[in-house]
Amino acid sequence: MSSPELEQEVGPAFEEELETVNTGSQVLLKALAKEEVDVIFGYPGGAILPTYDAIYQMGIRHILARHEQGAIHAAEGYARVTQKPGVCVVTSGPGATNVVTGIADAMIDSLPLVVISGQVGTNVIGSDAFQEADMLGITMPITKHNFQVRSVSELARTVKEAFHIATTGRPGPVLIDLPKDVSLDSCEFSYDKPVNLPGYQPTYTPNRLQIRKVIDAIRSAKKPVLLAGAGVLHAGGGEELTAFVNKQQLPLINTLLGLGAYPGEETLHLGMAGMHGTYVANMALHEADLLINIGSRFDDRLTGALEHFAPYAKIAHIDVDPAEIGKNIHADIPVVGDAKRALEMLMEEGKVEGDHEAWHVQLQRWKKDFPLWYKREGEVIKPQELIEKIYEHTKGEAIVTTDVGQHQMWAAQFYKFNRPNRWVTSGGLGTMGFGFPAAIGAQIAEPKTPVVAVIGDAGFQMTLQEMSILQELDLPVKIVIVNNASLGMVRQWQQLFHEERYSHSLFPIQPDFMKLAEAYSIKGMKTASLSELDGAISEMLRHDGPVLLEVGVAKEENVYPMICPGEGHHCMEGVTP
Repeated sequence: MSSPELEQEVGPAFEEELETVNTGSQVLLKALAKEEVDVIFGYPGGAILPTYDAIYQMGIRHILARHEQGAIHAAEGYARVTQKPGVCVVTSGPGATNVVTGIADAMIDSLPLVVISGQVGTNVIGSDAFQEADMLGITMPITKHNFQVRSVSELARTVKEAFHIATTGRPGPVLIDLPKDVSLDSCEFSYDKPVNLPGYQPTYTPNRLQIRKVIDAIRSAKKPVLLAGAGVLHAGGGEELTAFVNKQQLPLINTLLGLGAYPGEETLHLGMAGMHGTYVANMALHEADLLINIGSRFDDRLTGALEHFAPYAKIAHIDVDPAEIGKNIHADIPVVGDAKRALEMLMEEGKVEGDHEAWHVQLQRWKKDFPLWYKREGEVIKPQELIEKIYEHTKGEAIVTTDVGQHQMWAAQFYKFNRPNRWVTSGGLGTMGFGFPAAIGAQIAEPKTPVVAVIGDAGFQMTLQEMSILQELDLPVKIVIVNNASLGMVRQWQQLFHEERYSHSLFPIQPDFMKLAEAYSIKGMKTASLSELDGAISEMLRHDGPVLLEVGVAKEENVYPMICPGEGHHCMEGVTP
């Protein structure tokens, strides 16, 4: 095993050799350098060994995960924070199939990834060779595009097209399947030819007439609401959204993945909408006469039952992906284009004089009368208060990553995201095991920003082996295990809808997480007492290196409010204690 120092020493000398000798693997690494890739997440194996040899010689930074799933979730965390493509390199067969979940996760959440999978030699493809898997067939439905390179002369062009496709229009994952013999063949390196994809021409600039229709709708509306999704963040449109909302004084709600696009502490921010959204956000959706959706795909967790969704509203839908407009909800004013550019054009139309005062008064009354709530019970730590205290101690400046489940919803509800790209979670696919490795990718992307991984005790056990990366690199990720000794959201649904038949959702036996931290030479802390919580969080954040803080919380706490299956936004359970 080499050291990073050795890799850097070998790299410069090898670059001179690359001017005359270009194997496929060397072409690949040169192309990645042209794309300004500064880190690769991956795991080696037989079919991808020539590429790893080039990585060794060229000295590009590589993060060795302990499982391919960890590698791709780390690449997702990196992509979510930077809005740059995360790069993941794995071998063929099981190495490649182990990243399928991450690819699907990135596809539905629109994260730019370039995944390079090794493949068996072209002469044995289709013969069920050792560690062969049909990655083109497997990933076709879950990638924005995929390639299999059959000639080394096509490799540089393929890499350039892959990065272009992954990062333009609606971002997404692109797979490059690289047979071993292609990585060993030689050719000249050229990266100057521009990308030419006639069938792929995303629309960035919206139609001006459609933009004016949105403005006219705001002018005539009595109860307008703006819904901001992740598309605003992917477009880098946070500043433009804030300026537009403040200029027009529009009440704003977020999707789960849109949090941070507009400051969560602002008065006009009504919170997250959807199944576990705030009362005011959901009632705003139900009562609005105009809904402007910017960068959200109207997924089922947001809409609830479609027949009850925004029944009184004219709907304007702005999205860079035309396939999303009208897919789930009819758009009265469809606008195809980049969210940032659309917001710029909306700003150019000037201030709208509308009669919205009574609506603002009603919304602020709902916001005051029906806030998010929880009940204190002596020294028992309520998970909602845990999130509140993490927010207070970090002053809202941390990057927060989560897995999926109750803790994810509590983090979305009680941590106010005031800046873009500080919220990293799995939305559409709902991937357990995502949060911890995503925190590693986020910390590598932002080494000077505090990163807090808020993880359930169940999800953490899916990818906890990546603690080796924290140990190896001394990454200062802070892991907070929200331990309720169960699959929390599964247990909640079994309680509410299956007559408390807790079928395989409780954990009567758990590992000793403190011994686990010790095994990885990481500072371990543990508390189940409310009076100790502030001190524990403060000590965790002061520590320079990685920390694992296990917090025992109320085991039967549920996430509320909640829209039950088949109901609309006006039918919420648990609105009040």
